[in-house]
Amino acid sequence: MLAMNRTNILGLAFVAVVVATIFSSCHDKRSRGLEYAPNMYYPIAYNPDQKNPIFANGISAQVPPPGTTPVGFTRFDEFPNTPEGYAAASTGITSPLTVTKKNLLEGKQLYLAFCSPCHGEKGMGNGHIVELGKFPAPPSYSTGNSSRGGAMKDLTDGKIYHTIQYGLNLMGSYASQLSPEERWKVIMYVHQLQKPQ
Repeated sequence: MLAMNRTNILGLAFVAVVVATIFSSCHDKRSRGLEYAPNMYYPIAYNPDQKNPIFANGISAQVPPPGTTPVGFTRFDEFPNTPEGYAAASTGITSPLTVTKKNLLEGKQLYLAFCSPCHGEKGMGNGHIVELGKFPAPPSYSTGNSSRGGAMKDLTDGKIYHTIQYGLNLMGSYASQLSPEERWKVIMYVHQLQKPQ
């Protein structure tokens, strides 16, 4: 009798589970059922493009307070994009990195990726873009003269950094492509190209 009750109880439990499964699966066709980590689908935080009742203007993506510096960002405000800022950068900035084989190699790789299309692999101003004939050649690092005056071979760390930061003539800014440390490595390699070849 006990064995028969146990069988009946297990059978009823099985039928109850099957019925519950059928009813729960037919409840809402759009339902995904149980979700693992539902906060991945329904985030707690507001998306940047959502209206936000917390702020008076209703915008989630607020402009940062004036004078704030993002994490990992180096400010360059003390040297504005003016001839005076360029001259001040010439004497006011020097590379914080030491010249090592590793830094030079990384600088060369970055130079070849970002600079050589215009400046050429050896810095002679004969890059692939120039060879197309649609753009004028930039001056050679070892023998040319800068459009701002002076020989290219005499460009200082600060002048090159300022040019990478803001761009010059047809060269646009590379501030968004190269981190400050990468810029110093490129400058380190450019100093090698400034030497007579």
